[in-house]
Amino acid sequence: MPRLQIEFSGEWFTLDPAAAFVIGREGDLTVDDNQYLHRAFLEIRHQDGLWWLANVGSRLSATVSSAGGAVQSWLSPGARLPIVFADASIVFTAGPTTYELGVHCDDASFSLSPEAQRRSSGETTVMPVGLTQLQKLLIVALAEPMLRRDGVGVSELPSSGAAAERLGWTMSRFNRKLDNVCDKLDRMGVQGLRGGVGKLASNRRARLVEYAVSSQLVTRADLGLLDDPALRDADDSQD
Repeated sequence: MPRLQIEFSGEWFTLDPAAAFVIGREGDLTVDDNQYLHRAFLEIRHQDGLWWLANVGSRLSATVSSAGGAVQSWLSPGARLPIVFADASIVFTAGPTTYELGVHCDDASFSLSPEAQRRSSGETTVMPVGLTQLQKLLIVALAEPMLRRDGVGVSELPSSGAAAERLGWTMSRFNRKLDNVCDKLDRMGVQGLRGGVGKLASNRRARLVEYAVSSQLVTRADLGLLDDPALRDADDSQD
């Protein structure tokens, strides 16, 4: 029987296959004394030869991601799913606080393909796209929350104003480069970046980040671009 371990804030828990493991404000893993968090929120138990994660709360949801975020699942109240990867993360938000748990299984049922693992490491991209360094920097600024933490959804992406401030750009410069990136990817056949003939889609930021992260156009290895002074201070003539 594969051993399953949960890691939270540096503390490790080895689960007993004969008993349910409860995560919440109370239980086997007491996450936090947070009144927004259910007393019993998540439950893990071994059944039918698999470890299962169930959402036993009534209001909160959790996101379960394989290591690197290649596969993500949304776990709503009342739902359950099998834990099939060797390493995964569970992310959920209760009130103003977001929590992350690590899940580690000795003998996983599934694994990422070697190609997916290479893409997750940033060594390759699915589709070669001729982005300039400044265009790529813009995407990284928008995708930063998703790149830094597995399980973060597009609802937690920064606004255009926050991303422009992160880069030290004016809004006009940011929007101009965002237009250029969306136009370039739209011409390559990426859907959802334009709302019609001559019109940009209203949710193009979310669609751009969703595509860029899922296709490995940007990866965690690119986060260093945000702290590159030469790139941040580059003018448009170098783009």
